[in-house]
Amino acid sequence: MKSEKGQSMVETALILPLLLMILFGIVDFGRIFHAFLTLDHAGREAARLASMQKSNADITAKIDSSIGGLDSSKLTITITPDDIANRTSGKEASVKLEYKINFITPFVTSLASPLTLTDTTVMRVE
Repeated sequence: MKSEKGQSMVETALILPLLLMILFGIVDFGRIFHAFLTLDHAGREAARLASMQKSNADITAKIDSSIGGLDSSKLTITITPDDIANRTSGKEASVKLEYKINFITPFVTSLASPLTLTDTTVMRVE
């Protein structure tokens, strides 16, 4: 019989990169899903304020307080209509949030990073 001392080390070396890619992919999916849900929540809160004819400063402050652990420097906010005078009863007010998130998974980072998440919420002005 031949010695099989190095077999487990070779098998580990072959499988470890695959397992690490799967682990990083799961972490990336969780981060992206969390960011998406946070943007959705912040967008709904902001659109509600826009539908109540609040100022853009109030809406932006609400978004900043609602995004929690996200980096506000990567967030782009678009409020339509942008002037409070144009938000009259019966019209629609919308808030669009765009957030750029970077992957941490090797190889994916160079292919698809950063990923832009977009959330648009529209509500009728009261």
